[in-house]
Amino acid sequence: MTVHFIGAGPGAPDLITVRGRALIARCQVCLYAGSLVPKALLDHCPSGARIVDTAPLSLDEIVAECRRATVAGQDVARLHSGDLSIWSALGEQMRRLEGEGIPYTVTPGVPAFAAAAAALGRELTLPGLAQTVVLTRTSGRASAMPASEDLKAFAATGATLSIHLSIHVLDKVVADLLPFYGADCPVAVVYRATWPDERIVRGTLGTITTDVAESPMERTALILVGKVLSGHDFRESALYDAAYRRRFRGRNA
Repeated sequence: MTVHFIGAGPGAPDLITVRGRALIARCQVCLYAGSLVPKALLDHCPSGARIVDTAPLSLDEIVAECRRATVAGQDVARLHSGDLSIWSALGEQMRRLEGEGIPYTVTPGVPAFAAAAAALGRELTLPGLAQTVVLTRTSGRASAMPASEDLKAFAATGATLSIHLSIHVLDKVVADLLPFYGADCPVAVVYRATWPDERIVRGTLGTITTDVAESPMERTALILVGKVLSGHDFRESALYDAAYRRRFRGRNA
């Protein structure tokens, strides 16, 4: 048997990969993070599958479910929200499975920051404005930030910031960023991107705290900061410039 870790996407059930959906359909056991993974994805489970909401479970209990499936010779679909490469607690689960000799695979999913950018209709890297996107967060009860990973240090680069798990400390985020980006820098807060109750609050560093206070939100909200969010004052890429020579264009102009 194999444990298949699957990125379930940001919320909309049709934003799962074809591979992920196929794996769910063939696994006799499904472990899903019920607080964040849409239950509609469970419709892909085969008839009679054992379905377990892992939201109230400890790591030991989750591994025990995988061990039980191993003994029974059953494959496991382990669903996590978004993509597995960031803030998914994937690393500790893989380490436990490796220690017990239980095989696993990893299937990526659509990350929340990409879903938020799509909801905003914005590219996060634009010529002359920003060519880097920083995915970061502030310290929380589950995970403290390393001292070297300070929000001010990232802000000093002028990159587009995608700040996760931090809506509860928006005041501090704004205070840290203002000296670097200025009060007129565009900001967008995207709540539950791609879910039916998705909400978007747009503003600037000077207004966003007040703007969000008028439309309160908790958890599952992503803060995006950067000049690229204005979406207008930037030069065009050389990639499609008629004078730009590239080997795939099929002409010498």
